[in-house]
Order: sequence, then structure tokens, then C-alpha cells
Amino acid sequence: MSTLAIEGLQWGDEGKGKITDYYAEKAEVVVRSQGGDNAGHSIVHKGHRYALRLLPSGVFNPMVTNVLADGMVINPSALSGEIEGLKAEGVGEFHLLISSRASILLPYHIALDHAREEALGKAKIGTTGHGVGPCYEDRASRIGVEMGDLLYPGYLRERLASALTIRNKELSLYNVKPFDLDEVYEGLIEESKSLLPYITDTSVFLQKALKEKKRILFEGAQGAMLCLTHGTYPFVTSSSPLATAIPLNTGLPLSSVSEIVGIVKAYSTRVGAGPFPSELEPEEAAVIRERGHEYGTVTKRPRRIGWIDTAELRYAAAISGIHYVAIMLLDVLGAVGEINIVTKYLIDGKEIDYMPSTVTEYASVKPVYETLPSWAEDISGITTYETLPLNARRYVEEIEKLTGLEAIIISVGPDKDQTILRKEIFR
Repeated sequence: MSTLAIEGLQWGDEGKGKITDYYAEKAEVVVRSQGGDNAGHSIVHKGHRYALRLLPSGVFNPMVTNVLADGMVINPSALSGEIEGLKAEGVGEFHLLISSRASILLPYHIALDHAREEALGKAKIGTTGHGVGPCYEDRASRIGVEMGDLLYPGYLRERLASALTIRNKELSLYNVKPFDLDEVYEGLIEESKSLLPYITDTSVFLQKALKEKKRILFEGAQGAMLCLTHGTYPFVTSSSPLATAIPLNTGLPLSSVSEIVGIVKAYSTRVGAGPFPSELEPEEAAVIRERGHEYGTVTKRPRRIGWIDTAELRYAAAISGIHYVAIMLLDVLGAVGEINIVTKYLIDGKEIDYMPSTVTEYASVKPVYETLPSWAEDISGITTYETLPLNARRYVEEIEKLTGLEAIIISVGPDKDQTILRKEIFR
């Protein structure tokens, strides 16, 4: 197949960066289609750990064209800083295209994000504070500014003036100092200078690449349970991380995604507020958190830890049409004596094998567990599935049985080489 999408099946932070980097070696084009610098990928490349926030993981392969597509929100300051940071570390030979339709994330979006969270108090959503939500709101309200507007300074200033007319009034409700049009405009022009050569109509490029049957990898950000429509609303992001949203966010037809690989952590994690049925008690969570380095790539916040939830995984796979998964961080579970797997839920004493559609119901479910023994061996150096400890294989196969998904990749460490490939689907 010539196109492959990566999708996180939990609440983000599943290890998508490593798998994207793994497949990027086989790709000719790597595309990021939604989200902003609130989503980070941690990638180990040639023994060095990199934290990518906006750039696609294909930047480590100089033969790949990297695309920031139409559905993204881009903070020019963050993007130019990320590019310069990579260059300073010797990663400068990459090809980048930025969609002229992508939304520009500006300082007043960040200010509004923080002001709202503070006003909500205990009811806050738990956003990263990077302004992504307010930026997407501007697009829906038709007061947004696009990357292509940077090529037309006069029009850009008009767009900013319109947006600030609305946003400054809202910020005043939170006693936030209004933003000055000239300062915002001049700051944006300065921060975006280095990005201008990359701005183009990426949908035209991608349509041509698809027609030429180039190997295109669609990189995932966040996870299915953070989808604005199908996630645990309102504790979600402001766009859809589902692979089914890729055509809309790239300007490609529905048939553009040949196959999807769902990325699943061997346990579950979540950042921010929201229901989390399998969440562990603090002492148990600390063991996995430290072994798995479970802190936000961008925010550095400690992640909440829980057991793997196959009811949630069945739901995420069903709404996305996923058949294959990569199981990440399997090596971490060697640190515990027993492993629990959520198989179904109890709600008002009744067993259900599906994920409830409302956050109120989901917050009230009690998980039903199956318990399996762990393994004491260090599996980080194992390269074939058959040589994994018996209990590790039993765990993988139980996940397959309970979800109906085929585990084609097993990750046993952060490095790209610490990957067991069971089936090749991207050639």
C-alpha cells in the first residue's frame, strides 16, 4: 500500500512519534494534518532524544518531504524556534511544506486560553495553555488568520484588526490587558520571516503525490479519546485526531488512506482532567510512571496512569476502522508483579462491553478486570516475538483476543531498533 495513517487509540502520548519515525524511513512524504504545538512527539534518533511539537517526524530523513497540512494551527514563533533548535543540533537537512490554509496561532489565543482556565477554577478542562482551542474557534467564527495571509501583509493586518476587535473585548471580561494591533502585526511579521519560503498549497502537492503513488505517511497527534466529537467531551482537544479526519484536513479524497495503524500503550495514561476508569492508586502509578518516564513531552506534567482498557480500545478502533495495532512500552510492565486488563464495565450493577457515550455515564462505570502474571526479565534487547517471555506473549495475545486487533509491532524500548515487527504493511 502507498499510504498509511498513524492514530493514537487512547488519550495521546501512546508512542506515536517512535512508530512514525520508524515508518518514515520507508516514506517519501510525511504529513501532520491537525493540532498544534500542544501535541509533542518524543523521538530517540541516533541515541539522542528529540521533542518535536509541530514538525513531522520525517525531518530526520532528508529524503522525505514533510507537510504541515490544512487542518493545523501553527504558532510561527514555536515553529521557527523548533526549526532553529534542530539545526543547532545538526538536524538541518529536511524538506518542509506549510499549508497556506493552516491557521495562525497568536499571543491573544494563548492569553485567552489561560484566562478561561483560571476562570473555570475546579471545573477547568486541563488544557496545555498553548491557545489551540481559541485558535480553532477563530476559524469556526471566520475571524481566523491563515498562514497564506503572511504573503499579503496589507490583508494580514486587516484580518488581525478584525480578530482583535472581538478578542480584546472578550479578554477585557477577564481583566486581561488588550493586545495592540501594531505590536501583534509587527511581531508576527518578524517571527514568520524564516517560514515564508515553506508556505504553499499543500493539498495540490499531496494530490499530485497521491496520483504518483508516492509512499505517504499520515502522522497522528494526540489520541482518539481526545477527539472533539467522539472523545470524552468536554475533556478533549479542539480537533479530531481520528484517521477518518485526514481527508478533510489535507484536501484529499476519502480513498486517500489505504491502512491505519493504531498506537496502543501497554498500559494507559491520561493528562489533564476527565474520567479514567482504570486509573491506578498513586503508589502503583508511581512505579510505572518512573519506569516509563511518563511526563508530558511539551508540558512536563506527570501523566495519570491506568491499566489497559480493551472496552475503550474496541470503541476507538470501531470509529476509525482500525485492524492493526502497535503495542508500545511493553518493557515497562516488567516492573510490576501482576497486570490487569479492563475487559468490560459495570454500570448500576449491569455489565456492558462498550464505552458509554456521555461523560457522566463514563465517569460512573466500574472496570471489570482480568489479571495476568507479568515477567521479571529485561526484554529491551529482544528482537523477535518468539523469544519474548511466555507471559509477555500471553499478554499481547490476550489484548488481540479482547480487541479483535492484530498486533503487528511490539515496542520494547525507546530506540527505533528496539522494535519487533510481526507484519509488514507499508512497502
